[in-house]
Amino acid sequence: MGSPASTAVAAVVVVLLCGASARAQDMDKEWARPPYRGFFGAPGSMLPQSDVDLLEFPLNLEYLETEFFCWSALGYGLDAIDANLTGGGPPSIGGQSASLTPFVRDVATQFCYQEVGHLRAIKQTVRGFPRPLLDISAANFGKIIEQALNATLDPPFNPYENSVNFLIASYIIPYVGLTGYVGANPKLLTPQARKLLAGLLGVESAQDAVIRTLLYERGMTRMASYGVGVAEVTAHISDLRNALGRRGVKDEGLVVAPGQGPEGVTVGNVIAGDHLSLAYDRTPEEILGIVYGTGNPTQHGGFFPQGADGRIARGFLV
Repeated sequence: MGSPASTAVAAVVVVLLCGASARAQDMDKEWARPPYRGFFGAPGSMLPQSDVDLLEFPLNLEYLETEFFCWSALGYGLDAIDANLTGGGPPSIGGQSASLTPFVRDVATQFCYQEVGHLRAIKQTVRGFPRPLLDISAANFGKIIEQALNATLDPPFNPYENSVNFLIASYIIPYVGLTGYVGANPKLLTPQARKLLAGLLGVESAQDAVIRTLLYERGMTRMASYGVGVAEVTAHISDLRNALGRRGVKDEGLVVAPGQGPEGVTVGNVIAGDHLSLAYDRTPEEILGIVYGTGNPTQHGGFFPQGADGRIARGFLV
């Protein structure tokens, strides 16, 4: 038989284990309940408000990419694919079918449906919001290219006119969302949110790599009517995004100055990255300044005539 001291210790251990087991069961029940007490998300998910905000914000960019790629490839947008995903938001402005080669149209079609999948994935995790008003008109893209080149183009740039123009217009969009995902990653608190973000980031990065590769192959091609090379245009677009983001260099064109490529060895820059070839990050504030075209997250415009949606974006417009 054990001593009175050992018997007492054993009794304490039993009490502690029982208490821990009961607490574990309570925690299981807590996480199994519908979202409440500061936890939010789509029905059945349990996410802290900060994770919800960081996952909802990218919906703005995912809506934009969906509309542009689908209209360009198919001649119609999200309303014709799954109207429920729009959340009843207004139709986009200016979308049209692009004049593309069969190969580029195939790529654009894949991008279109990938973006639809991204919308589904996000909305299965967080409640989201209706599609905001988006301006994907040729006139709006033309303004962006003129702003980047600091010149008035005649005829105006039209992203739907041919494959090269479409790829240049595509260069404008996915990379911004990519840097936003990189920036959001360390701020997420839950494995569920980080897993979703990693999946989104992987495909967005691949899309950007495809776009950059197709443009890199055409780097020395002169754009008809403008007398400027494709690689030069990408450099100007990247410079513009850096200026609008107002946080230094987080964007690079397809060709960089000597010493600025990977390991300082190449001037070719088919994938953008910092001095260690790691992806750049951006905050929602930087992203809004870029997609609004104003450099100011409180002044909407550009692709979002009435502003982006979600708690983060709306917080800047109050």
